[in-house]
Amino acid sequence: MEKEKFVEEFAAQFEETDANEFSIKTAFRDIEEWSSFTMLLIIAMVNEKYHVKLTGEDIRNAKTIEDIYKNVASKIV
Repeated sequence: MEKEKFVEEFAAQFEETDANEFSIKTAFRDIEEWSSFTMLLIIAMVNEKYHVKLTGEDIRNAKTIEDIYKNVASKIV
């Protein structure tokens, strides 16, 4: 799993925010478009693309996209 690809896939879940605003260090909750619905989209994307089940708690404990990336990477079998 590549960090750059993960960031692209993460950014794709946001309809109104330009993908160039995202980096591995982005504090995703600071993005104006962030919502509980976006959180569900991220969980679904990770499940579909990486076959990893994230929980709402996993997302709440993360501050940056990198935190989520590391969580997903640790769960890939």
